[in-house]
Amino acid sequence: MNILAVVEVTIVPLGTKDTSVSKYVAKCHRVLEKQSELEYMLTPMGTIIEGDLDEILSLIRDMHEVPFHEGAKRVSTQIKIDDRRDKIGTMKGKLQSVESKLK
Repeated sequence: MNILAVVEVTIVPLGTKDTSVSKYVAKCHRVLEKQSELEYMLTPMGTIIEGDLDEILSLIRDMHEVPFHEGAKRVSTQIKIDDRRDKIGTMKGKLQSVESKLK
């Protein structure tokens, strides 16, 4: 069975002169797009990534560095991991499960 983790990550630069974080988010997403073929979904409050957990964590490490390279003095990264081992879990499947119960 192909086990997939679903991981939500939020990377927040601190110690910048501006309250906007969109330019940092965009640059983090460039790392995601260039380094990986993992499925992902940008949301208003973070990014959800689906795939092999080791690959995701390595990618998040690279994304975490982006705000530092852009001048941030401090970076706070929050990670939530859904690592289900009894069946294949996907972003789409999780949404469909809830939507089916709303009918």
